[in-house]
Amino acid sequence: MNDTAEAGANRLLDVRDLSARYGHVHALKPTSISLGEGELVTILGPNGAGKTTLVRAITRLIPSAGRIYFQGRDISSLPTHERARAGIVMIQEGRGLFGQMSVRENLLLGGYTSDRSAQTIEERLQSTFNLFPRLKERLDQNASSLSGGEQQMLAIGRGLMAKPKLLILDEPSLGLAPRVSAEIMETLAELNRQGLGILLIEQKALLALKLAKRVYVISLGKIVADLPANEIDSHHDLARYYFH
Repeated sequence: MNDTAEAGANRLLDVRDLSARYGHVHALKPTSISLGEGELVTILGPNGAGKTTLVRAITRLIPSAGRIYFQGRDISSLPTHERARAGIVMIQEGRGLFGQMSVRENLLLGGYTSDRSAQTIEERLQSTFNLFPRLKERLDQNASSLSGGEQQMLAIGRGLMAKPKLLILDEPSLGLAPRVSAEIMETLAELNRQGLGILLIEQKALLALKLAKRVYVISLGKIVADLPANEIDSHHDLARYYFH
């Protein structure tokens, strides 16, 4: 079986020996991870371990070396916008909203790289409102006027407007109250039940582990564990890998 065929076997994402540098700093050592169709996987690790570097390299927001296959296709040479067009959408830490634009305008920008017919856009808007009814109530408000939780809902909603096959989220609960974090996580769980593949970086590790089927633990720029999420029951369990 050739390399590409192996990469496509029941896998949505197949990352092989991906590495990245910031100047002379080797922030991500050669790293391989995979994610199956419709799977929810979380990446955990201490601050500075390389979690964000890994997902930014997957989306090519930073230069990297290595191979990336998506649904069996080698996308290693594709730029960021082409990876998004292929179905990989990332919700970055900090949300990246256009604060002086309305909720509606931010959502419409999310569908820019995909089918932009009026019917398709309307269907995707309605689907987003079903997940996040508050966005419909605030459709004409500027994004900057929303609460932190509402802004995160908008960031996720904007990503969903592109109809992703893989949704990557970097710290979606950052700065949010526990109740709002739980609400966001339940929405991610519902999206995953609908068949969306999700790769999740989350500072609230035990919250993420309730959703994920598998977990990669990264420390000092390299993967140190790949195991079922139910094998980690506490922060103590995680610490054993963090300081491996």
